[in-house]
Amino acid sequence: MSNVVVVGLQWGDEAKGKVVDFLSQDAEYVVRFNGGNNAGHTVVVGNETYRFHAIPVGVLNPDAVALITDGVVLDLEVFASELTELKERGITADKIKISGNVHIIMPWHKRLDGLEEAYKKGNKVGTTGRGIGPCYADKASRIGLRIFDVIDPEILPVKLGEVLRLKNDIITKVYGGEPFDYDEVLAQYLVYGELLKPYVADTAAMLYDASADCRRVLFEAAQGALLDIDKGTYPFVTSSHSVSGGAACGTGVGPTAIDRVIGVVKAYTTRVGAGPMPTELFDEMGDVIRENGHEYGTTTGRPRRCGWFDAVCARYSCRINGCSAVAVCLLDVLDMPEIKICTAYDIDGTKTGLFPTKPETLAKAKPVYETLPGWNCDISGVRSWKDLPEKCRNYVRRLKELLGCDICMVSVGPRRDQSIVLDSEMLSL
Repeated sequence: MSNVVVVGLQWGDEAKGKVVDFLSQDAEYVVRFNGGNNAGHTVVVGNETYRFHAIPVGVLNPDAVALITDGVVLDLEVFASELTELKERGITADKIKISGNVHIIMPWHKRLDGLEEAYKKGNKVGTTGRGIGPCYADKASRIGLRIFDVIDPEILPVKLGEVLRLKNDIITKVYGGEPFDYDEVLAQYLVYGELLKPYVADTAAMLYDASADCRRVLFEAAQGALLDIDKGTYPFVTSSHSVSGGAACGTGVGPTAIDRVIGVVKAYTTRVGAGPMPTELFDEMGDVIRENGHEYGTTTGRPRRCGWFDAVCARYSCRINGCSAVAVCLLDVLDMPEIKICTAYDIDGTKTGLFPTKPETLAKAKPVYETLPGWNCDISGVRSWKDLPEKCRNYVRRLKELLGCDICMVSVGPRRDQSIVLDSEMLSL
């Protein structure tokens, strides 16, 4: 048995999708366990580029079962659109299975997301506006609609009516917005219910049986660990558990069934949305990294905030995720004469290697940099560790020292084949 969790160690966008795709070629089950379509995973195979928001990356492996489990919130419009696109590109969706416990992102969630964000004015979180937070809020308030409700034509009209009355009151009386029409929403989601029925399954039981039968299971996290609702930089976080522990609570698989955790980092640091980011660069170098790395959101298209590698936050993430090893991605972007690494913070004159999750404290953190010579050449065509420039290998070795965790893979480009494996045993399923 080999149950492996892949999780991002920064503020998302670390190229988890590429690492999951690389590993999923040997997987029998690929499991999405948190988040919604606010996450975007881009995968490049040969000359083909695939962008996923709702469906697990593992669907590209025709022999793998792709599961969407309890911890996910699902936008059925996005799910239906991705299904159609995959089928048009010759990708079978027959092995997608969805837990009936998955909560549905309803139209009012998206509207409320925008209204609530606008209401915050100067204290905006910087959400994607996809309705993720309001959907998880309804889940916690026990008024959410789930897949089980949508596929039942007798239950859906009743529950929809109860919830929509409340939501329309909030939209109209609190925010002065336009209400939703009950009949229109009901008709739309009755259609979605019929679409969903073939995909609904007891995913927790499937995963229990898979583990008992020593199947190869890969768990795919959305967002990054620093956006976790509990362990991230609250309130500038997502609304789900994006740490490795989310693989247990979001699927029904016990934590003792998870064998390894592969963390993923960029060779530098990025962030989307609001919130403190100690190594953010506001000069020309920040622009260079953004353009070289094509740092624009898969989901929103927003330009990402870019900076040097922050070893303080990445080391914190390695600890809270219990990482077995780390994959370093986008190493090819740092094709420059000189590179900096943040090894500590200076907070009010005190040097520390600890990561503060209190945003007011983190906002005061000044990065303490170490400067390394860069390799200043194109490495995107390199396919072995020994062929990388020595300065490049020294950079990776330094990251290993600072993280206190082995490096199992480095990525030198977006394609699946632009991956250099350093520890094949750690990456085996």
